[in-house]
Amino acid sequence: MVSSILLQQSINCLIYNNQLGKNLKNGLTISKPNLMQKCTSSKRIGGIKARASFDTIETTLSSTGFPLFQTESPQEDTLASKFELVDPEFIKMGFLRDVRTYGVEFREGPNGMGVYASRDIEPTRRAKKDWDLRMTCLLLYAFECEKNFWQLYYDFLPSAEECTSLLLATEHSAMPLKVKRLAREPERFMWALSMAQSRQIGFKIRVGSLVQHANMLAPYADMLSHSSQPNCFFHWRFKDRMFVVMTIAGRRVKKGEEMTVNYTNGMRNNMLMQRYGFSTPANPWDVIPFSGNAKIHLDSFLSAFNICGSPKEYYHNAKLANEGDNFVDGAVIAAARTLPMWSEGDLPPVPSLEIKSAKALQEECQEMLAEYSTTSEQDQHILDSSPEMSWTREAAIKYRLHRKLFLEKVIQALDVYQDRILF
Repeated sequence: MVSSILLQQSINCLIYNNQLGKNLKNGLTISKPNLMQKCTSSKRIGGIKARASFDTIETTLSSTGFPLFQTESPQEDTLASKFELVDPEFIKMGFLRDVRTYGVEFREGPNGMGVYASRDIEPTRRAKKDWDLRMTCLLLYAFECEKNFWQLYYDFLPSAEECTSLLLATEHSAMPLKVKRLAREPERFMWALSMAQSRQIGFKIRVGSLVQHANMLAPYADMLSHSSQPNCFFHWRFKDRMFVVMTIAGRRVKKGEEMTVNYTNGMRNNMLMQRYGFSTPANPWDVIPFSGNAKIHLDSFLSAFNICGSPKEYYHNAKLANEGDNFVDGAVIAAARTLPMWSEGDLPPVPSLEIKSAKALQEECQEMLAEYSTTSEQDQHILDSSPEMSWTREAAIKYRLHRKLFLEKVIQALDVYQDRILF
């Protein structure tokens, strides 16, 4: 069987070369004799004519038949060879025209050749995502369907008076034109929109080979409260596309203990207020926009408060702190991220310069506090003296109070840093 396959391959190769040789003017010439003429004897056996002998295929080779010994024949003019070379100046003109169209130019700069804008370029706008409007329409449609699971979920949702979303504030009662076109009842639609924005959970999910960010509603799981020290977390299981609530490894949840999650995963207080309607005074991701030139030493500040890890994963190592020292919280972690720092290898800081820089940063924080019309004590008094205020107003006052408490915490942290850097 193997030999027959090889024979068949050799015959096919021969036929291919034979057909190819017919098209060549000078080359390998292969002639195949007529087998009918070369037969010497033939006879019929059982009505079948059998050939008695076959002549082998004769090939006629000549020295002039090898392309190696032949001179190159003049090639015919093709369409490509008839094209004339393009003038380099024409290419240069087209290139310059394209460069001017895109508004850039190449020229020598302080750091060598660079790309510079040849005209004013207006800022581009980010694509608008209306996932919240679509989710709101689906939510309202599910509420109106009879014998639906979402109707049970509707009974657990807070009313418009109990919501802290800024969408339901009286100052922003004007309905956008898009909402008026979508909703038959604008007030109900705004309530559902606030539910979609405040109770949605963002995840990176995988559908096949596509990994994308998705916003979803997880009934009853969205009722877990926020805590800076949670005992649970949300998890999206890629294998079977299941949303699960898992307990943190090493944390034991006792009977009767509230199950909490951390909402502030890389989100500042302004985003928490905009999306969920609350803020926290110890948000480790909050920032302060410093504008001065004062800077403090990075490693010295971290070691003074026993803060470890990379900037995105800062944590307080309580084992290195003194017993009963509870000063470090999320606000101090945020201070380690937002304070202007410097670090130049193994160059140690000069205590006198560090104290001077810390005082300059404290003064800048004091100026930010002076811009508010009230103090933190006055805000706390307003909250205590008005227990029947609306939920939205209470959340707004708390947001302002938490901002002030954060600035005051940074000032206190800089005081502690000045005392500890001397020792």
